[in-house]
Amino acid sequence: MKQKINIVWFRNDLRVRNNEALYKACQDKLPVVGVYFFDPAHYATTNYGFKKTEKFRARFILESIQELKENLAAINIPLHVKLVSPDQGFLEISKNFDIRGIFLQKEWTSEEVATEQEIQKTIPPTGWHRFYQQFLFHPDDFPYPDVQFLPEVFTEFRKKCEKFSRVRTSIPIPTKRPDENLSHIQYNLPSLSDLGLEEFDKDPRSAFPFKGGENQAWKRIEDYFWETKKLQYYKKTRNGLVGTDYSSKLSPWLANGCISTVDIYWEVKRFEKEIKKNQDTYWLIFELIWRDYFKYVSQKHGNKIFFQGGILNKDYEWKNNEKAFQQWINGNTNEDFVNANMIELKETGFMSNRGRQNVNSFWAKEWHQDWRKGAAYFESMLIDYDVHSNWGNWMYNSGVGNDPRDRKFNIKGQAERYDANGKYQRLWLQESLF
Repeated sequence: MKQKINIVWFRNDLRVRNNEALYKACQDKLPVVGVYFFDPAHYATTNYGFKKTEKFRARFILESIQELKENLAAINIPLHVKLVSPDQGFLEISKNFDIRGIFLQKEWTSEEVATEQEIQKTIPPTGWHRFYQQFLFHPDDFPYPDVQFLPEVFTEFRKKCEKFSRVRTSIPIPTKRPDENLSHIQYNLPSLSDLGLEEFDKDPRSAFPFKGGENQAWKRIEDYFWETKKLQYYKKTRNGLVGTDYSSKLSPWLANGCISTVDIYWEVKRFEKEIKKNQDTYWLIFELIWRDYFKYVSQKHGNKIFFQGGILNKDYEWKNNEKAFQQWINGNTNEDFVNANMIELKETGFMSNRGRQNVNSFWAKEWHQDWRKGAAYFESMLIDYDVHSNWGNWMYNSGVGNDPRDRKFNIKGQAERYDANGKYQRLWLQESLF
């Protein structure tokens, strides 16, 4: 007779703190097993000719999984990791165990939903328990009748959430489980080469030299909030371009669920109470609300966030010039500010928020190239790739999303404003260009 277990399926929620799926699974007396699958489809070459997930993001995920394993082990929960499609992975587990419940983070974008449907076809019927745990303002506290009433302008959403919604308290780490004799649990963490990617050394110029993992996220909070207290200057410095501390740099850990928006919110509130409260501290919360907004946008509009016309159904004439694409990704355009940012992305997997807006605007508004290819390239390269924020921001800056002004950036003006002395451009481009 097969042993009965509950499974916590980890995807973009690589943490033990404030993880409702994990916490609820541990309320049952059945043994709990964590699983994570490195889906080969996520490391394949896309129709655009580049990897769906490149080496920078992949390494961050690998580091995060290693820390997740250690943090789960501290509460006596094993983590099953394998390089296999999720449907095949669950099928293999079901041959050795009687899966009574699958506990997971609720997802709604098409790829994730399709994957879940494939698993349900493959394994015997079991209980699925899905939890919204990636929001600041939980969907049950959404200040509208339902998501179809979401306004198309962020400011209206923000003001209503701030007035009528609340941020829930953080869910604690589950208590230590009893020792269980769980055979067939395999921890086969792949290497970058196993994923078809090349090993690399981090570029010493990188603005994000940090590692993945839940503990690393909290180390960053400790440093940025409590040791250097740079949170109190966040709004003033957030448009910086050089160095580790011009912004919080929390987005990669947030994107992979190593830390939750709720926990960051309450840390900001504690900082405001114990150190200082000002517009700078509020602005980090403001940015967390933006993340929520794009998640609700993708819920409301579904696959339209991936359509060429975006959520506005705009019928622009988009070009698809491969030579232009190669110039853009390799930093060979006629704008040095764009070039510096694109080279930083290519060499590190990271780029400032200011840089992202400019290179997006240049690609879509100056060169009129298909914005979706740019968004897909960001998906491949960015350590902090998040489906909702990435595609939401690309729509926004390409004139097919939630920007009522449909702005076009003056690239030279932006360079003069944010890199007046050329320090950033010199860092990533040849000195002879200046």
